[in-house]
Amino acid sequence: MRALESRRETRDTAPPSGAEDPPPAPAAGGAGRLADLLMGARFALSGGREGWARTALTAIGVGLGVAVLMIATSVPHMFAARDARTDAREIYGAAELERSADTALYTLADTDFRGEDIRGRYLQPEGEDPPLPPGVDEAPGPGEMLVSPALKDLLTSPEGELLRERLPQRIVGTIGDEGLSGPAELTYLAGTDELSTADGSGYRIGQFGEDVQREPLDPFLLLLVVVTCVVLLLPVGVFVATAVRFGGERRDRRLAALRLVGADSRTVRRIAAGEALVGALLGLLVGIALFLPAREVIGRITLFDINVFPSDVRPSAPLAVLILLAVPAAAVAVTLLALRGVAIEPLGVVRRSGVRRRRLWWRLLPPVAGLLLLSPLLDGMDPDAGAFDTYIITAGILLLLVGVTAVLPWLIEWVVSRLRGGPLPFQLAVRRLQLDSGAAARAVSGITVAVAGAIAVQMLFSAAEEEYTRPTGQDTGRAQLQVIDYAQNGASAAGLTGRLADTRGVSRALGSTKVHVPMPAERGGDPVYTQVTVADCATLTELARIGSCTDGDVFTTDPEGVGSRPGARLDLNVPQYVPEKGEDVRIGDPDPWTVPADVREAEPRTDPAGSLTEGILATPGALDPSRLKDGRIEVLVRLDPSVPDAAEYVRNAVEPGSPRTIVVELTDSDAADRFVLIQRALYGGAAGVLVLIGASLIVSTLEQLRERRKLLSVLVAFGTRRATLAWSVLWQTALPVVLGLALSIAGGIGLGAVLLSMVSEPFAVDWASLAAMAGLGGGVILLVTVLSLPPLWRMMRPDGLRTE
Repeated sequence: MRALESRRETRDTAPPSGAEDPPPAPAAGGAGRLADLLMGARFALSGGREGWARTALTAIGVGLGVAVLMIATSVPHMFAARDARTDAREIYGAAELERSADTALYTLADTDFRGEDIRGRYLQPEGEDPPLPPGVDEAPGPGEMLVSPALKDLLTSPEGELLRERLPQRIVGTIGDEGLSGPAELTYLAGTDELSTADGSGYRIGQFGEDVQREPLDPFLLLLVVVTCVVLLLPVGVFVATAVRFGGERRDRRLAALRLVGADSRTVRRIAAGEALVGALLGLLVGIALFLPAREVIGRITLFDINVFPSDVRPSAPLAVLILLAVPAAAVAVTLLALRGVAIEPLGVVRRSGVRRRRLWWRLLPPVAGLLLLSPLLDGMDPDAGAFDTYIITAGILLLLVGVTAVLPWLIEWVVSRLRGGPLPFQLAVRRLQLDSGAAARAVSGITVAVAGAIAVQMLFSAAEEEYTRPTGQDTGRAQLQVIDYAQNGASAAGLTGRLADTRGVSRALGSTKVHVPMPAERGGDPVYTQVTVADCATLTELARIGSCTDGDVFTTDPEGVGSRPGARLDLNVPQYVPEKGEDVRIGDPDPWTVPADVREAEPRTDPAGSLTEGILATPGALDPSRLKDGRIEVLVRLDPSVPDAAEYVRNAVEPGSPRTIVVELTDSDAADRFVLIQRALYGGAAGVLVLIGASLIVSTLEQLRERRKLLSVLVAFGTRRATLAWSVLWQTALPVVLGLALSIAGGIGLGAVLLSMVSEPFAVDWASLAAMAGLGGGVILLVTVLSLPPLWRMMRPDGLRTE
């Protein structure tokens, strides 16, 4: 059996189908070279069923890679178009404008629904020609609203019944695509007549849109972006290089037959290049054909809160041209490079790998070169680094990951050459790998480099999370929501608190009214302001350590403050800002209140929202809340975890068509927006690359089984059990996978250490994440192997002995 495989691998001279007629005598000069290329194209397109199968597999493999590359080159335009639409509809800062026919009052009213962000805005025209955001032709009137198509679908569905209570306005139209960040965005624009600049519920605008100068990425985030792009795209390049080598064994036998009828070595190389070129060109067509429907699919899905319109998925013209030129050129280069490891003679094909072992020294040159490129940056990146440093970083990371791919074939050959004994399926698999491990190494090289890059990126992201994720100081164990409202009269705090306490899903509601009040200013001096907070004893206990408390008590957390001392006189009639005058104006007579002599000292305590309450803390019995003007009402809400949608009931209780009340969800930590965006882009790209890797492995496995179909049929005909052959295929896949994952772990940790050194972060490995990534890579391989068993079973039929 071993002799049979050995003879097939090392001396197989069976001429291929389609090569019966001897080639014409080679012409001289460029015409001869062109004729050789055309002959290779003829073999690719008219080689019978086997030739068509080989060309189709190559085209599918290259096409998958090209489609992913075209989507990747569309990413800059996708985010640029998304940013342009969001900038055109926003107001960044309020200008001091006079009321006119082309102004409007405007305010924000964002909300959440079951974890989904809903962008909300209220617009109150002040004339006949108010400013309108993109996608809106006419301003909605009071009680009306325009919604995005996705929000309309949600509000009219049974799932949105609870949200409809919060947004009771009549839907009079939809917002156009130019006013949306993406097709799945949930947003609305509601009309109102309740806004006023006097109470701060709205501000005056004259136009939408503003040129936003975004700050450049800092070195840490720039490195994250570069590493993410390299890690996601390199496996695609590896797969494309693997796809163009499909059917290499049959191609070499055909070239040997051509040598037998008079072709020289240069001629057969040009013929091989022509065959590879046809497969690559067909792959480009397949890639474009896959890319076009993929644009529509991308526009219909939301991945990690990212969605764009199909029109946004537009490849950059220079990068698209580069893909169209680089893929065929790479196909030819890979084919010619692969032929250097094969001696094609008139009497057969001799694979040098079976005689001459792979050498390690030149495979270490790429990672060494990568380290040399990155060595000037190991002490930290320059914050003012330009594009040149970005190119150096990209080249260095590429060389390090390419080194992992280059070392893998040597490692597999070195290990399997030392394996002996074991069950029969294991021996068959080992013998196959000993004879030719190149195909197995190519099949798992993509997953190896992907896992290595993912481990390095995860190490970098773990450090970035500490850098860009900060604790908020909020205590979600004491409260989960904070409701904020601004009221003309502090007495409304009791009504809001009582309404929330009676809301379904609320176990506790603690409300307070806060206002900054001045002391009478001395002649020629500025007034001194003191914060006054009025709440019951239960709420004050959450705001400060007050000890015993009864209604009528007053406390101070700032005993040294002038306005907090016993006997200090405060004016509760707070001056209000009047836009027409551009200054604070006192409306009405003074309303003096004196800090009582028995005021008690208290230690301020961080409340569940993460804030410290300073100044005077008074109970309603000591200070009537109705005397507080223009106060800020804060209600801390503790939810009942046993009630589903408890937070939604709270929002419905305070946000029914009102732009005034704000509901804040408390969190223990908060991450920087740019870091979150990069993280989501990484997860989305990783999901796409993982799908590509799975598809590529299926294609590669089918190609290997197709190459071995006749051999498998012969073994079955000689009495070999099918289960034995199935287990041998599993072992043949498992051994390279285990070795590849071990190498990827070592390479990923090494690359991660280099990246952490570049951003001056300590070396640390998240072993749980590392194990998860390695397990994910192994799981993809296992799934592909299981999916390959049905074709394997069919290929072991006796009709596989037929030949053409």
